[in-house]
Amino acid sequence: MTVLNVHERALPASRKAVGALIDGLGAVDDRLWPPGWPPMRFDGPLAVGACGGHGPVRYVVSHYVPGHWVRFRFTGPRGFDGFHEFSVESLDEELTVLRNILVLRPRGVRWLGWLLFFRPLHDAAFRHSLDCAEHALTGRVACPVKWGWYVRLLRAATARLVPRPAVRSGSGVVEPGP
Repeated sequence: MTVLNVHERALPASRKAVGALIDGLGAVDDRLWPPGWPPMRFDGPLAVGACGGHGPVRYVVSHYVPGHWVRFRFTGPRGFDGFHEFSVESLDEELTVLRNILVLRPRGVRWLGWLLFFRPLHDAAFRHSLDCAEHALTGRVACPVKWGWYVRLLRAATARLVPRPAVRSGSGVVEPGP
């Protein structure tokens, strides 16, 4: 069975401004990746062939169109075959959709890992990244994401296993509340 997981938000900004957030992924001044989560890092600049990941999730950049679209093919954990990507879609000159799509085929017992562990954390992190995008482009977040008790429990349980960086000062985006 295949997982299709989509998160998107319409943002009051140009395609160029939203695309610039994608282009900054993994950079020191990354404004799209959410603070307080294991950082997205690569072995070089964002480009096809760059290897990296965040926390226990590993991937390689398989496709990249600067300012428009980037796709990451999973290389780990074992048993997770698929990709996730960020893309922009212009609705008009000043309204653009930022979208994250994950397509995943967990093999064997990895289904259980996806359902109980990775999916709740993935959903929380990528909703948080959309808050970061909105804040970066508008200076505020109209309806910030809130984490449920299960996500807070998973984050607390994994805090020692996967160290989280301090929240970037001055980012204006804080960890979601209950």
